[in-house]
Amino acid sequence: MLKTLRQAFRIEEVRKKIMYTFFMLIVVRLGSQLPTPGVDPEFIQDFFANQTGEAFNFFNAFTGGSFEKMSVFALSITPYITSSIIMQLLTIAIPKLEEMHKDGEDGRKKIATITRYVTVVLALIQSIAMAVGFGRQGLLIEYNFVNAAIVVLTLTAGSAFLMWVGERITEKGIGNGISIVLLINIISRIPSDFVSLYEQFMQGKGLAMAALAALIIIAIILFVIVFVILLQDGQRRIAVQYSQKVQGRKSVGGQSSHIPLKVNTAGVIPVIFASSLMQFPIIIASFFGKGEGDGIGSQILKGLNSNNWCNPDNLQYSWGLLVYIILTIAFAYFYTSITFNPMEIANNMKKSGGFIPGIRPGKPTVDYLANILKYIIFIGAVGLVIVQVIPFFFNGWLGASVSFGGTSLIIVVGVVLETLQQVESQLLVRNYKGFLNSAK
Repeated sequence: MLKTLRQAFRIEEVRKKIMYTFFMLIVVRLGSQLPTPGVDPEFIQDFFANQTGEAFNFFNAFTGGSFEKMSVFALSITPYITSSIIMQLLTIAIPKLEEMHKDGEDGRKKIATITRYVTVVLALIQSIAMAVGFGRQGLLIEYNFVNAAIVVLTLTAGSAFLMWVGERITEKGIGNGISIVLLINIISRIPSDFVSLYEQFMQGKGLAMAALAALIIIAIILFVIVFVILLQDGQRRIAVQYSQKVQGRKSVGGQSSHIPLKVNTAGVIPVIFASSLMQFPIIIASFFGKGEGDGIGSQILKGLNSNNWCNPDNLQYSWGLLVYIILTIAFAYFYTSITFNPMEIANNMKKSGGFIPGIRPGKPTVDYLANILKYIIFIGAVGLVIVQVIPFFFNGWLGASVSFGGTSLIIVVGVVLETLQQVESQLLVRNYKGFLNSAK
């Protein structure tokens, strides 16, 4: 990794892209410190101090602490992520969008434009919910229409600006801009999390106990990171043989290739789906100031709250963890089924004269790919569950309250690996061009 970065900074074109990305990320972090006009900062601080649910902590981690400060970037790029997921699902459900998706670059540009509009609409809805729901509880210094409208417009504009920043990074910088903005937000919260771990497990302890606690924390983090890397890079390669054809005096074809099926086919999407679905009732209850008490509704909300999972004092609420695991596996199968089509793969192979050795073209190939995909999806989903459950276990058992969990680590590792691959591809293209120029 360090060798790749050193080579990248030696090439002016790549170095400019990296510096442009770095500059835009500075803008993102500066904007995260700007307070939203008309907001009472003490309210949101007290809210988080009294917050026992994981829903807003999860959201706060994705916004890089902007939500906790209620800055102009409080919504961050979460509306864009949600709209992208919605558009992916609608592309499968709506034939017109599916045609656009298959219509090459022009179609993808149209879908991107629709995604931007959906992002603004979602940001508007979320900002209205915050301004009204929290405004009634004391978020606004003076709760009236004008102040609420200012907050709505500010948060919506901030989210739209971050979307623009992400697109500019993709166009002029290195990597996927939206993913990199999300990455820097998550990373910005890690130092405060380590401070919390130090204060909770090491401060005031003897040297031996503090060192042991530090080694255990480092070992757990390294294990999860290595596991995530293996999960992200793991793939099943299916051999494909192309039949040899004779055209004139030449033989064409006969090459061997493979179809790479990633173990974690759906990426982090199943975790985000499952987490969002379980946190939605908690967020709605918080907007209306509900959730306290001993009623059935309160008991359900406590079960959905991940802070109560694996807690020795509240083991009865760990049923929420089982629901979460089931939802993650179900969403992994669902999302992969709408993004990976074995029939389309089989038809493309048949058209190009390819076949899987030992498997007949047509329906047998479709069935073969579908059966392999079922096992791969299950393995990938179990891997995601393991990465997620480890932080839940230590948070519940030891009370290690940190904002970064399995989802955050999967995103961080995935984005870093993807960005490094793009840097390496830029270097390869640059070297290839240099080779051609020198050959002339």
